Amino acid sequence: MTSDTKPLPATKPPAREGLLKWLGVVPFFLFALAFLIAPATFLFLGSFQDLQGNFTLDNFRNLNQPIVVNAYKNSLQVSLATAVGGTIFGFLMAYAVTIGRARRARSGLLTFSGVASNFAGVPLAFAFIATLGRIGLVTTLLKGIGIDLYQQGFSLYSFAGLSLTYMYFQFPLMILIIAPAIEGLKREWREAAENLGATSGEYWRYVAFPVLLPSLLGAMILLFANAFGAYATAFALTGGTINLVTILIGTQMRGDVLRDPGLGYALAVGMVAIMAVSITAY
Repeated sequence: MTSDTKPLPATKPPAREGLLKWLGVVPFFLFALAFLIAPATFLFLGSFQDLQGNFTLDNFRNLNQPIVVNAYKNSLQVSLATAVGGTIFGFLMAYAVTIGRARRARSGLLTFSGVASNFAGVPLAFAFIATLGRIGLVTTLLKGIGIDLYQQGFSLYSFAGLSLTYMYFQFPLMILIIAPAIEGLKREWREAAENLGATSGEYWRYVAFPVLLPSLLGAMILLFANAFGAYATAFALTGGTINLVTILIGTQMRGDVLRDPGLGYALAVGMVAIMAVSITAY
């Protein structure tokens, strides 16, 4: 090749080949359009309409009602409590079976977590009623040895009982999410920290915890959203005695006397706003 030889110009891929590259993501966009964008748009537009379909801002003004404020408060408290509890408990369990001393139980725990994280709704509520209800199996057994949970203030149909029920699917979900992140911690990092004189606590404080912090925050937000949007479990367990946003939305959308779809849409928009703030904070 002589020095004056010029390189061949780069050929552009044909337009047909470019279209074929996007063909694989068409189902995703169709799914997002049908089940995310279109419902969200319908939800947003419906929040500004009254029963006759006229434009109104009363739906958002009605969010100041005490029953609505209490519903948001209860939902936030339950979601935050179970998200924090699930994150702590799930992280400790995942640590124990990945790099801790209970590695032999890893396969069994991950299998259980895969099942338990999807076990919710009416079956979960019934399982807890049969176990910790007033005449549940565990309640009856404890009463036989002189321990009456309900006389001591515990109630499955209260905030504590509902939070305990949510924890059944919250901490297994946390295990599934955080276990791969913990396994990603390299042994060389710990060995290097120990060679430099770091204690176990200093290793976790300055090395492992900063590496895991994004995963922990992301998992906590996911647990928060998982609990915040739960409906069937809470309704089947408490029968609506605990005022939650999801139950209140169901009442507004399907109720005969209190039916107000516009308010239900506004409540749902408020839930979307709260989740947007949580994701932005992450």
